[in-house]
Amino acid sequence: WDESTCSAAAAAGHLAVLEWAGDHGCPLAMGTCVIAAREGHVEVLKWAWRKGCPWDQETCLVAAKGGHLEVLRWARERGCPWGTVICVIAAERGDLAMLKLARELNCPWNESTCSAAAENGQLELLQWARAHGCPWNEDTCIAAVRAGHLAVLKWAREHGCPWSDLTFYYADMYGFMYPEIKHWAIRALCS
Repeated sequence: WDESTCSAAAAAGHLAVLEWAGDHGCPLAMGTCVIAAREGHVEVLKWAWRKGCPWDQETCLVAAKGGHLEVLRWARERGCPWGTVICVIAAERGDLAMLKLARELNCPWNESTCSAAAENGQLELLQWARAHGCPWNEDTCIAAVRAGHLAVLKWAREHGCPWSDLTFYYADMYGFMYPEIKHWAIRALCS
């Protein structure tokens, strides 16, 4: 046997197999923590971490992509590194619970969080982010235009989100797909 034995057990969530293999000399794979986090197996992650298996930002990244909040919380509370991408993933997924957890645990965020929410039509999440101080820039309006989310664009503009010539360029360019956005942008520009 080799590292792939432990990797397969971690991916399947077979903690008893991992414990037995580890006790009998089977080497742990470098990515055991990442595998456990990706699959949402918090008990496997706990075991691998106690055994000294390394982790890095990818551990939190894959937990976030999978929507595994318990894994994300446990890893972060033990110092697993993360960055702004966690808030972006939450925004892309429309996962307000994840965004709230990330911010509760002091995950950094930036303008990309608002842009990701706008691009994915996540108005409620965008509203929460802005109400809690998340910065935004013209990319929020551009993302809403490019993805055809008029309600998001209207709300963003009504609440002071900046826009630029590039916003109008995309409104015109995507006007054949989203004529209501093109017309709204033209009226808003002219008023």
